Amino acid sequence: MNDTEILERIGDTKEKILNEIHKIIVGQDRVIEEILIALLSGGHVLIVGVPGLAKTLIVKTLARVLSLSFSRIQFTPDLMPSDITGTEILEETASGERYFRFVKGPIFANIILADEINRTPPKTQSALLEAMQEYKVTVAGKDYDLPRPFFVLATQNPIEHEGTYPLPEAQKDRFMFQVNIYYPTENEEVKIVETTTIGYEPEVSSVLTREEILRLMDIVRRMPVAPKLIEEVVRFVNLTRPSENSSVPKFIKEWVSWGASPRASQYLILGAKARALLEGRPVPSWDDVKSVALPVLRHRLILNFAAEAEGVTSDMVIEKLLNLV
Repeated sequence: MNDTEILERIGDTKEKILNEIHKIIVGQDRVIEEILIALLSGGHVLIVGVPGLAKTLIVKTLARVLSLSFSRIQFTPDLMPSDITGTEILEETASGERYFRFVKGPIFANIILADEINRTPPKTQSALLEAMQEYKVTVAGKDYDLPRPFFVLATQNPIEHEGTYPLPEAQKDRFMFQVNIYYPTENEEVKIVETTTIGYEPEVSSVLTREEILRLMDIVRRMPVAPKLIEEVVRFVNLTRPSENSSVPKFIKEWVSWGASPRASQYLILGAKARALLEGRPVPSWDDVKSVALPVLRHRLILNFAAEAEGVTSDMVIEKLLNLV
């Protein structure tokens, strides 16, 4: 199947993925779409939401629908880097010869759910973040490649901070998206209660294979982008950086201490391309950029005390900026 045929069929494929996931997950279309976009872009996702909103279930169900191996790591204060990456153990042959054998850790899976990543010390956080960047782990001087695709979704609880180790801003920047999960609507919650209290166990079917996902990721990378769109994205990201430049809006200078890094420009383009692919279009547009602006930028803007005092959030700043361009 060539790229054109894939583009023609991808709309039906996306619909099938959503239908299979909705056998278990009620609502959350925006969250599921943003996770799919990040996966096809080769990025990683930071998920923020209070307990009980099915964060784990969404990720686990997605792995089943996409035929990908899944591993969940519960981050705790006593978790060590070797608990994630794996370790060498000493073994002995029948002849008495001793040797070290590497036992792979839970990170060797296609989709990793790093549950409550801010509950483990920075040393262990760094082991995961290094793997996210390098797509390999190093143990005793030897490199071990991680399976592809390799997709990390790290969760954080926004309401409980006691005993946590907040991710530094530089490490947050490694995540393509910050996806916020909110409470379901009243009707959705009624359906959730109805389906989860009667022993309802639906069968979920696989929609894509690992090889097909890798093919889609390759198409995203090869998808052409108009030079003008790239220029517009870079100009837009530059507007998030407070400076003496007269083109920077006044509210940015009043509320923002530090703007988005060049990674934001890269991820806006990649996210726009992946969204266009999911909708069966061969070229991304400014509307695609706008649709991924919130998850790309919300964790990259560092607001100042004035913004906090006025109750201004990153989302409010981004939406205000989008209305200007």
